[in-house]
Amino acid sequence: MLLGAALLAACVPASAEPERAMAPEAQAPGARSPAPPPAAPAGLADFSFGGELTQGGWIRGAAPAGTTGLELDGTPVPVAADGSFFIAFDRDAGATVRLVARRGNAAPVTRDLAISPRAWNIEHVNIARRPGGATEAFMRIREPELARIAAARTIRSDTQGWKQSFVWPVKGRISGRFGSQRVYRGEPGSYHSGIDITSGVSGTPFVAPADGVVVLAAQTPFSLEGKLLIVDHGMGLNSAFLHCSEIAVKEGDQVKQGQYIGRIGATGRATGPHLHWGMKWHDARLDPILFTGPMN
Repeated sequence: MLLGAALLAACVPASAEPERAMAPEAQAPGARSPAPPPAAPAGLADFSFGGELTQGGWIRGAAPAGTTGLELDGTPVPVAADGSFFIAFDRDAGATVRLVARRGNAAPVTRDLAISPRAWNIEHVNIARRPGGATEAFMRIREPELARIAAARTIRSDTQGWKQSFVWPVKGRISGRFGSQRVYRGEPGSYHSGIDITSGVSGTPFVAPADGVVVLAAQTPFSLEGKLLIVDHGMGLNSAFLHCSEIAVKEGDQVKQGQYIGRIGATGRATGPHLHWGMKWHDARLDPILFTGPMN
């Protein structure tokens, strides 16, 4: 069940970038116009925000008037020129976080935010976890891939996708949910870091869920992710699309919400054609369904 709270206000439109052609069959189902975040009214004395105050969730809003710096649990957070900001909470976030607005010589404004826990789908199995780690031969292949992913996620563009109401990149059956995990005789395995959507057919087109800039487009399949596409939505928020059969954009391209960007596949380590959509804000892993709402 979603633990959402409705956004408190609608957002400024995304920056006016040239429209790109979309494949007719790949128009985003239910694509919506940008919904503007709350702009800071003159003299705003406290934070104004809305979103999903839960593990794997997010908020966006406006900082108090006169804010010169924003911190989340002591870590600096960017603030847009209009005072708007975006923050998010990892799948394993604790019960509270502290948001502090520094205001020069004025007293800082502090808000402690309660983060709701989620009931993750945890499966306990009575078998031992597979012994051994990655081989040296595998890591010689894997380490350059991980370096490319890490480098891509450090790229910060001025795109305004983070201000939009996200749409589903493709419609289909959800075959894997964010946060699910297996525990092997008491030893936890890795949790599922995204959402899997399958149409049952390789080659089904998918679209950008929000405006962004392509920061990685791996046309040569990676060992695990296959053909991997990462789109930066601004403010440290990005989407990754795994196992693609085709990537229709290149690194540096600006993409618009609803634009055709690739096709579902089963490249890399995949048991069948599906789109794995993962989202991160800096190092925090997020649940895409908390950005879109349920699939209609």
